[in-house]
Amino acid sequence: MSYSDTARSPVPLSETRSPMPLLFRRHSSGEIRNIASVSSSILPAFGTVIGENSIKLKRFVIAPYDRRYRLWQTFLVVLVVYSAWASPFELAFKKAATGGLLPVDLVVDAFFAIDIILTFFVAYLDKSTYLLVEEHNKIAFRYISHLWFPMDVASTLPFQTINRIVTGKMNRGPVFGFLNLLRLWRLRRVSEFFSRLEKDTRFSYFWTRYCKLICVTLFAVHSAGCFYFWLATRYHNADSTWIGTNVPDFKTRSIWLGYTYSMYWSITTLATVGYGDLHAVNTEEKIFTIFYMLFNIGLTAYLIGNMTNLIVHTAVRTFAMRDAINKILSYTSKNRLPEGLKEQMLAHLTLKFKTAELQQEQVLEDLPKAIRSSISKHLFRTTLENTYLFKGVSEDFIVQLVSEIKAEYFPPKVDIVIQNEIPTDFYIVVSGAVDVITYKNGTEQFLSKLGSQEMFGDIGVIFNIPQPFTVRSKRLSQVVRINHHHFKQLVQPLKEDGKIILANFVQHLKGLKMEELAEMPLISEFLDDLDSELQEATVIEVGTQDQAGQAKQENIIPTTTPVLSNTLPTRVIIHGYDPDNRRTNEGGNAGKLIHLPDSVEDLLSIAETKFGKRGTTIAMADGSQVEDLAALREDDHLYIF
Repeated sequence: MSYSDTARSPVPLSETRSPMPLLFRRHSSGEIRNIASVSSSILPAFGTVIGENSIKLKRFVIAPYDRRYRLWQTFLVVLVVYSAWASPFELAFKKAATGGLLPVDLVVDAFFAIDIILTFFVAYLDKSTYLLVEEHNKIAFRYISHLWFPMDVASTLPFQTINRIVTGKMNRGPVFGFLNLLRLWRLRRVSEFFSRLEKDTRFSYFWTRYCKLICVTLFAVHSAGCFYFWLATRYHNADSTWIGTNVPDFKTRSIWLGYTYSMYWSITTLATVGYGDLHAVNTEEKIFTIFYMLFNIGLTAYLIGNMTNLIVHTAVRTFAMRDAINKILSYTSKNRLPEGLKEQMLAHLTLKFKTAELQQEQVLEDLPKAIRSSISKHLFRTTLENTYLFKGVSEDFIVQLVSEIKAEYFPPKVDIVIQNEIPTDFYIVVSGAVDVITYKNGTEQFLSKLGSQEMFGDIGVIFNIPQPFTVRSKRLSQVVRINHHHFKQLVQPLKEDGKIILANFVQHLKGLKMEELAEMPLISEFLDDLDSELQEATVIEVGTQDQAGQAKQENIIPTTTPVLSNTLPTRVIIHGYDPDNRRTNEGGNAGKLIHLPDSVEDLLSIAETKFGKRGTTIAMADGSQVEDLAALREDDHLYIF
């Protein structure tokens, strides 16, 4: 459903609406994307934008995917970074909290207060129904009833400023420093921010994770250093602290001097270097240092694990390829396979890894059939339409057939079809080239070369005979494979398309080289019989006129050509005499092997063509008369008289 269709819908806007018309699309595409692309947060992944024709929500309701609201949320992430730095810093350095940073804090708190108000007007996605809820009372109840609202309010209130207004004094007690730590609740926005960036394909996943790890490390170092300095400032004996032993008057010195010492201690402890110049002196500092070092064990494991993951991820395919190659080498060595076979196995494996991103099945296996069909139609429709067998067929046939084909890659010098193998599939060359080869007296004989949009394996499949030739890739080739079972099932109900395909196939057989026909006696016999039937049909057509003076067209195709159905062709042997007179007629009137036609009338016409006389009765060898051709079996003998 398009945006415009939704806008014209008679359904009242007051109803809870599905977000489906509100789906996102890239700037480069006008197609609507699915809601499944949304991240777990209320905002979609970066890089997806709302279409200009999005549905109109209620008045004073903000779409969670609106570009302006999304930019506002991104701006708040920048303010969260400031809050994450300022909150521990102001706890350790009270002068900063009541001095130059106070106005900045008030401005930042004002922006988050505005965001609290806006949240009462932002529609949300119901997790149970996946409908977009835009009723004001439901939005407000959901926000207030969750932990978000009280925590958002607590992290936004300027407690120190309120206390100064009420009491008229500036209180620098530690309680306000800890209340300021409530602002760290805003860090959840940064987590959501990185979560969306990791899902956005426009940004490098490696560098996104790398930046996230750096941010986590810097925040841990900064927070630990500030809290460690705060322990020193509140200790009753300043000289008996980790920093007091080196800087006795640190309380009166510059803020940045204390911050530098704090960061130095925190980083050396995190890195487990421990130079010993700054160390815990009193009991409180030792306890804090113990917990900080335990925390560092987990943080270091987290950092190393993630970095190892990111680095190894780029080499996983290489490791898998080397492991597979080693297995092949081991297998060929143990079984003493010829060098040529080993090279073919290695070539196929190498091609598999090199074309991994091109392998259609791996990419499409989890997609719905409709999407897979659309992709195959886009990629291979032109190839099918230009292949000789499908020229002139209907649009419906091409659309159905293209959804059943499978794409494959073959390296050079690999046998795709082997002579005399059972026919299960036939192939169309999309790119590359293949050689058609036959084996005669134990030696290979080159017959022809096939290129793009040419077909092979079709003769064996359509005639239901062993493959007459070996087909070998000449260079790197992409082919599409068509299963004979699916093909016959598809052709069976489409009678007109079946006739076109049959005519194309016969025409193709007539154009084969003499060298190829010489390797297929059955095909040569089929073409001779076909020419004979066409000549006789022409005589019938000229000599048989209806009352309007128009020649009657005899349908002779089903009598001699292979049957394209979901079952194998049924072949029967017909005789032109009464089964009771077999002994007297066997010498002069041999049986004819034919494919069973669709009707009794067609069978009688074939018999008339073969034996020169029109019969009226069809009987089996035991004398029983045949009334239904469906009851006949392969190689049955029929007597027509």
